Amino acid sequence: METILLADMNSFFASVEQALNPELKGKPVIVCGDPAKRHGITLAASREAKKHGIKTAMACWEALNLCPDAIVVRPQMARYVEASMAIIEIAKEYSPLVEPFSIDELFIDTKGTEKLFGSSVDVAHKFRKHVREVVGVPCSIGIAPNKLLAKVCCDVEAKKSATGVAIWSIEDIPNKLWPRPVKDLFGVGNRMERNFRNMGITTIGTLANYPLELLKKKYGIMGEVYHLSANGIDSSPVTPHSHDGVKGIGHSVTLPKDYYCWDETKVVLREITEEVCCRARRKGKIGKTVSLYVRGVDLISSVHRSKSLATYSNLATDVYPLVEWLFQKHWGHHPVRAVQISLSNLMDDEALQLEVFHDRIAERSLAYTIDNIRYRYGKTAIFKASSLDEGGLYHERSGLIGGHKA
Repeated sequence: METILLADMNSFFASVEQALNPELKGKPVIVCGDPAKRHGITLAASREAKKHGIKTAMACWEALNLCPDAIVVRPQMARYVEASMAIIEIAKEYSPLVEPFSIDELFIDTKGTEKLFGSSVDVAHKFRKHVREVVGVPCSIGIAPNKLLAKVCCDVEAKKSATGVAIWSIEDIPNKLWPRPVKDLFGVGNRMERNFRNMGITTIGTLANYPLELLKKKYGIMGEVYHLSANGIDSSPVTPHSHDGVKGIGHSVTLPKDYYCWDETKVVLREITEEVCCRARRKGKIGKTVSLYVRGVDLISSVHRSKSLATYSNLATDVYPLVEWLFQKHWGHHPVRAVQISLSNLMDDEALQLEVFHDRIAERSLAYTIDNIRYRYGKTAIFKASSLDEGGLYHERSGLIGGHKA
């Protein structure tokens, strides 16, 4: 039964800007960072701007060459987060099963709500209207029996539909999914598309019918993931708070690009670990259980694993080795899109202070001293040199929301 909805807010950042400023409505708007720096790319383009050929991730100067009259707006990430949270609350009015997938996408499972709101198609239209009236942004919705198909349905059909809504069933897979270029399969980037093309795989259907054993031999567990995805198979449920991990103190990062190299990934893992431990110290807590959530470039590939420390701690020197072990054991060398680390099974810092830290007073004192320096002078006042390596995000993200000024 087609009860899973994937709602994608159209040109989200630009649409929020137009909703906040009526003078921008109907005009070409591009949301860009600082053109002179790394952030000088187009983060979002309004529908009017897209008509000129402007695309997300295009350099700001290139976008302005295509549309000199475009209005450039600097990102207001705090406003976008507020809008995203408001949209999530609206979704919860139609179903308790709401799973945010990104700042501008979310899944809704409408199973069991038919008597209240009608069919999944009815819910889709009501939700679109509700979001437009309250938040002021348009959205497209794909409907399917599972999250994977709903996502592809939204991307390839709903966004082009006059109604903004499209629905796919399992029976539609051979006619609607398989003829699509393999690059349209969620999780297949440019690099993977080239690899598939070299194997003679150009369509999703070709991939779906490619011998599974050969895919597994070449790509390991990811080969099976690609096989399942190409056949429209996805058993993952819509799970509220699915990325929140275990209750505790955590921190998550969606990477600015897919990380393929361990040297890049380990820098980010260490940075997140440092942040989690800093938060724990700030709250006066120590924890015993370390949890790691890693998401790949598609909906299916993700892991969430936990393991206990030998003793309670809030020091990165204790937590990070376990984080690295969990990553290497359960994820390995697959590309990474998002990471979350959390520390749970908490207790008050002072409760075991003498027992746990009696032989580590200097290390503990150093950690708190660094915390105080950062609190007083800013996070970039002192940080590990490894954060300057390729893949490091600490210096760039300090004081930012979503990687941009609030």
